[in-house]
Amino acid sequence: MTYLLALDQGTSSSRSIVFDAQGQIVALAQRELPQIYPQPGWVEHSPAEIWQSQLTTAQEALKKARISARDIAAIGITNQRETTIVWNRRTGAPIHNALVWQDRRSEPICAQLREQGLAETIQLKTGLLIDAYFSGTKLQWLLDNVPGARAQAERGELAFGTVDTWLIWQLTQGQRHVTDVSNASRTMLFNVHTNEWDDELLARLNIPRALMPEVLPSSADFGATAQPLLGSSVRIGGVAGDQQSALFGQACFSAGMAKNTYGTGCFMLMHAGHNFQTSQNGLLTTSAAQTGSRPEFAQEGSVFVGGAVVQWLRDGLRAIENSGEVQSLAESVPDSAGVMLVPAFTGLGAPYWKPDARGTITGLTRGTTLAHIARAALESIAYQSGALLQAMSRDAVAAGGSPVTELRVDGGASVNNLLMQFQADLLGIPVVRPACVETTALGAAYLAGLSCGLYQGTEELSALWKAERRFMPTMDRARATELMQRWEHAVRQATAQ
Repeated sequence: MTYLLALDQGTSSSRSIVFDAQGQIVALAQRELPQIYPQPGWVEHSPAEIWQSQLTTAQEALKKARISARDIAAIGITNQRETTIVWNRRTGAPIHNALVWQDRRSEPICAQLREQGLAETIQLKTGLLIDAYFSGTKLQWLLDNVPGARAQAERGELAFGTVDTWLIWQLTQGQRHVTDVSNASRTMLFNVHTNEWDDELLARLNIPRALMPEVLPSSADFGATAQPLLGSSVRIGGVAGDQQSALFGQACFSAGMAKNTYGTGCFMLMHAGHNFQTSQNGLLTTSAAQTGSRPEFAQEGSVFVGGAVVQWLRDGLRAIENSGEVQSLAESVPDSAGVMLVPAFTGLGAPYWKPDARGTITGLTRGTTLAHIARAALESIAYQSGALLQAMSRDAVAAGGSPVTELRVDGGASVNNLLMQFQADLLGIPVVRPACVETTALGAAYLAGLSCGLYQGTEELSALWKAERRFMPTMDRARATELMQRWEHAVRQATAQ
């Protein structure tokens, strides 16, 4: 029993990865997850498809690894956060499709909460800003709009869960209704100081407490899988939301350590230790993955359009035929020749929070080519991430800490060497790409390994973490400052509506 199985349930796919005790990938299986768009601004998933795709990939990964469930020491689960599912406790049947984290239908509820003056209360208790992104208002919408749901909830007949909770319910065949602190902290209903559901917030959103799952540390006993599913019962020992899991997988265990995930968007998290601090620079405070009962926190910033800007070059401008061509096109010119591209296609996230911003290209001249625009598009990912890191460092210094001294990176766009070098140049600190870029799944596996005794502590996990490449800054600091100032000027133009 020296293998770990990570279930990685994401927005666009379900994946399962078998790791050995050294954190090396043994086998991987993946299935796409269909997206449902009932009307503009609404995004749903089928809870049955979430479950079936995840179970199928788990079975496929074991088969590919040529091992049985008896060889698995424990299962770790990591998941798309904030996505909201409600089901009947007796039948296990969902009352509605899952409302995905991207879904905006509960914005009118958020507006009411703001008008009631709850913004400060919610931020102080949960670390979050009032937004339809989070699960709480999605849950209220379901109770108010699915016929009979509220009455059933008040009779204790329904269960709420984020995707991790739904998967555990299925894996244990209804024996466990649980979540972990990192997922609970994304609901806007959880007091991150006490690690408990907050009665005042539940009352304000009119949500019966009977709906809510039990909350455990991220490394704990979440139950065991029913024997028929994988051929043998396996303990579920680790659970964390995808971004907190990636922070853990990057071995960022102490205050000041930071990672950035370059995916469709970018998610930067900095471990903040045991100190809760509300950001003065447009960031969220969230619960980090926790191995014990004492609260641990992270500062988080989200960029809405990261790698998606490359998809826009491909599908919108038709500048490239496939995403892999962007680096060579961008490298065909020495720089962007003054072109700045702000990819505010869906507004700007942290640290700006400008939902009305629109995509903008500045600095065009008669000599501008597609190559310059491609380079500016790629660099926009680094500029946005640079603004996040600067905000984090300002918060850290204000709290009596130190600025971030190294950025660990993962995600699809982290394989782009041009982008990673430019990121290091802008930040003036090393950017480090690990040997295993599957850090989200790895974090869940490590949490499970700790709970079952395969690992003795985080020091052992830190020793397993290996760098594949370090990108050292080479740009003059005055030049880097000038470029960031030009970026901020371009952002102001994108938001001048």
